Amino acid sequence: MPPSTFLKPLQESGSDPVSRALDRTLLRYASLLRRVAREYQLPSGDADEVLQEVRIRLWRSLSASEKILAVPPSYVYRVAVSAALDLFRRRRARREDPVDWLDDRCSSRAARPDQALGASEMADELSRSIAALAKPRRVVVRLHLAGYHRTEIARLLNWTEAKTRNLLYRGLADLRRQLVEVGDAVEGPE
Repeated sequence: MPPSTFLKPLQESGSDPVSRALDRTLLRYASLLRRVAREYQLPSGDADEVLQEVRIRLWRSLSASEKILAVPPSYVYRVAVSAALDLFRRRRARREDPVDWLDDRCSSRAARPDQALGASEMADELSRSIAALAKPRRVVVRLHLAGYHRTEIARLLNWTEAKTRNLLYRGLADLRRQLVEVGDAVEGPE
């Protein structure tokens, strides 16, 4: 992504000390923010949204120009990763099928039409296999595939961490087994 597009909003800010401190901090860590955008394969519009979210979160949590200027790179990185993950979660939550994003990402990466078709079929099979899981396992696996950590899932479902871990491991094992069986059926006997 071109740096001028990514950092353009930073060059048009106000004149108060906090805004200037935010601009200086974000410019200082621009390469770090670009790296997060590359790691999460964000298009420039989404990268700009994450950048603005980082700006807001730094402003809310630190609020004083001295604190903003002294923020360590690890903190900025964690805020950027958190903002990127929250963006993905919001987008996934708006979609009807929780694995639509897999189909979108796979087909957009495919260079040839036959690869796009294979990715689409893979996403369809993944959806079918997830739907075939027992309900408690299905819920946990879907949340896990949506990017939630095991402890977050336990908290969301009001379950113990041990129960959530058990259901997740068993659900992923079932899912893996189903996908291997489907793969063997598609390839045929050797």
